[in-house]
Amino acid sequence: MKLHPLSLPYRAVTRSVSVGSTLLFGGLALAGAVESLTVVTVVVLVAVGLSLAVGWEYAYYRRFEYVLTANSLDIDSGVVSRRRREIPLRRVQNVDIRRNVVQRALGLAAVSLETAGGGDTEASLRFVSDEEARRLQREIQRRKRGAVADEESERPEPEADLLYGISSTELLVLSAISLEPRVFGLVFLVVPLLTDAANSLGGLTLLVGLAQLAVSALVLWVASAMVTFARYYDFRLTRVDDELRYERGLLQRYDGSIPLDKIQTLTLRENPLMRLAGYATLSVETAGYAPGQGPSGGSEAAVPLAVRGRVLALAHSIESFDDPTFERPPGRTRRRYAVRYALVVGGLTALAYGFDRFTGLLDFWYALLALVVLAPVAGHYQWKHRGYFVGDDHVQTRNGFWRRTTHVVPYYRVQTVVQRETIFQRRWRLATLVVDTASSVGLGGQDARAADVDEGDASDLRELVARRLGRQVRRRKARFRRRNSESKPSRRE
Repeated sequence: MKLHPLSLPYRAVTRSVSVGSTLLFGGLALAGAVESLTVVTVVVLVAVGLSLAVGWEYAYYRRFEYVLTANSLDIDSGVVSRRRREIPLRRVQNVDIRRNVVQRALGLAAVSLETAGGGDTEASLRFVSDEEARRLQREIQRRKRGAVADEESERPEPEADLLYGISSTELLVLSAISLEPRVFGLVFLVVPLLTDAANSLGGLTLLVGLAQLAVSALVLWVASAMVTFARYYDFRLTRVDDELRYERGLLQRYDGSIPLDKIQTLTLRENPLMRLAGYATLSVETAGYAPGQGPSGGSEAAVPLAVRGRVLALAHSIESFDDPTFERPPGRTRRRYAVRYALVVGGLTALAYGFDRFTGLLDFWYALLALVVLAPVAGHYQWKHRGYFVGDDHVQTRNGFWRRTTHVVPYYRVQTVVQRETIFQRRWRLATLVVDTASSVGLGGQDARAADVDEGDASDLRELVARRLGRQVRRRKARFRRRNSESKPSRRE
């Protein structure tokens, strides 16, 4: 099959704008430095570049073909060199559909297939019709389940069960309390403008500097709220058979699927404002990447924001886990955390002193030392919000105060259990137990970990998780064999 015919002019226009603007601005910038490079020459170069861009996209469209078979998606592509790919459907984790405003107006959509091989997109179809994109999404998931018979393909798709739809209040609250890292680049635009304004008022005094920081923070907060609002606008989560499907986005619309049998870990997150208001978020991790690490850039969120009880109810509907009673780290870890925060205060004070030494703008740099009285309080709350719970079928861990994160990991999804001890932990006879799954992004990443456990308890916990992993794997194998034996017809029949 070929890409949609409108994908050719769309790709040609977008590529031409990119190539043409680069050549135009680059050529005009060099025209002043190179005498032989005139404006006419720049225009000719731009025209040649546009012609090559259109020709390339035409060749790309003519030489791109794909076929969905019973077991794989086969793609032939390449302009200069041919590339043939056969993607087994059993490896496909997520099928995402992406459409911006222009693409929605043209009836186009980009389809991305993500596999268990990591955070890279295995294949991308840019662009097919919206109907074809949804057909591919539906057929890939159906054929993964082995439903290839003609009578099965004629059956209508089961009705979707709406699990969650974000309300206007939840969307506004989410936008107000979320911090979008991508907007931090505005600092390099806002700060110079405010500095110039301050200099025009007669120099950068302490009061003006504080006002500058306040305005910068306000601009970043507004920009972050706008990005979050556009990302999660009209978020809907539905369940169709054995998969979750989500839709979200204002300017860029995302539609994706999350197979339930591919879910590795459930993650609940709460910052202090969420806990104060009684809200929480829920995200799911599939094999290959964790929330925010995949090509869909965070589309793995099952519930971006809802009342905590509602989030827990949805989490229990996905994985039936026990309500935890977390075992906290030993009491001596509070002293360790307090010392750590005191050292942070000392470091900040040293930086303030160095800044005042060279600029003379911070007359009261030593005032930061007053924060050291808060170090024991911060250490207590860090200890309070850490812990682990070992249930019959799941292991749960909790970490973080500013962003408290609770991981729920089924035993049969555990890949490795690693006991790690730093030189600082050994002084306090502590260890950290890392529960690694196929979705974890590394030992230092967003994986489940029981932090600062007594070193003796860490060894016992590691052995306990390993034993229950083996027990649950044996149970699942026995259940699988029993199901297969029941589905096979008897000889008498």
